[in-house]
Amino acid sequence: MNEIQLGRRPIQSRRQWIAFLVIFAVGAVGVPVLNLAVPEDSFFYVPNYIVPLVGKYLCFAMVALALDLIWGFAGILSLGHGVFFAAGGYAMGMHLMRVIGREGVYASDLPDFMVFLDWKELPWWWWGSEHFAFAAVAALAVPGLLAFAFGWFAFRSRISGVYFSIITQALTFAMMLLFFRNETGFGGNNGLTDFKRILGFSLQSETTRVGLFVASVTALSGAYLLCRWIVSSKLGRVLRAVRDAEQRALFSGYDTFYFKLFVWTVSGVLCGLAGALYVPQVGIINPGELQPANSIEMAIWVAVGGRGTLFGPLVGATLVNTAKSVLTVAAPDLWLYFLGALFVGVTLWLPAGLVGLRLPKAWRRKREPAPGGRE
Repeated sequence: MNEIQLGRRPIQSRRQWIAFLVIFAVGAVGVPVLNLAVPEDSFFYVPNYIVPLVGKYLCFAMVALALDLIWGFAGILSLGHGVFFAAGGYAMGMHLMRVIGREGVYASDLPDFMVFLDWKELPWWWWGSEHFAFAAVAALAVPGLLAFAFGWFAFRSRISGVYFSIITQALTFAMMLLFFRNETGFGGNNGLTDFKRILGFSLQSETTRVGLFVASVTALSGAYLLCRWIVSSKLGRVLRAVRDAEQRALFSGYDTFYFKLFVWTVSGVLCGLAGALYVPQVGIINPGELQPANSIEMAIWVAVGGRGTLFGPLVGATLVNTAKSVLTVAAPDLWLYFLGALFVGVTLWLPAGLVGLRLPKAWRRKREPAPGGRE
């Protein structure tokens, strides 16, 4: 075969992605109604603590979707996506710290931790963070630029496979050590917390929490549509060619560098958006989000749900984090054993992930013959 085949591969049927949108539309309307309009003694009432908890799961699902875009469809396994998630979270956290103003413990225009550390003035990298629009743009631009810069050097150097994964793991570890230092001006070990308002609305208000939940639903739905459009287009077919036989794609005239760089940058931006929505719902952002273990856990979400399906990582992220919330309370010492056993079990017996149990054959990734026509 002289040319690589770039024909369309079945992704999801129109009926299935419409069903996805319907589910999230119901969530965007149903949860607010059941939380705000239903009496608290009703069986259908959704407690206040459930709303930000599910909103947090939606942010994690967006991260899993972003990782699946590059791992499931381009064959690029990243073990450092926590960097982009934390970058978006810190951008929003800096804004939430600035809007507190003099309401902090030290009644200063500087964030409390800067006063405690005897900072005399606001560092330049905090300039403009008092404006929500600036913070929103920074939450997308900073992880996007970071992903672009890292991808440019990594892909230009032809780094791939396990070497690329190791480098991304080293990146998140280095960033964690950097953010732990008080001199960097990001709160050190404690990070940023004690947020009070966003866009003038109290973060303790039920309506604000519901509004953030609806924003998370909307963002995740938009991210899903964007990713589906990418993988359904010619770009997506080239990405699958890169995943399955990059050398053949190169010999066919496709400069795979730009394709990988583009989708890598998009993935970083989506993680930044997820981090920006995560912080006001959880109420804190610290270097713990940059731990290498967190980035590895993100890859587990995708593997458990089913990589290369877009919908599977959403299921995996939600189920794994729900199990984490339950087990870390009921049996905290067993959680890591459970997570490891789950990953090994899925890898050995469910290579298509949990959604592969019920997916039609058209959804499953088919094994393609190796170059030369051999299996």
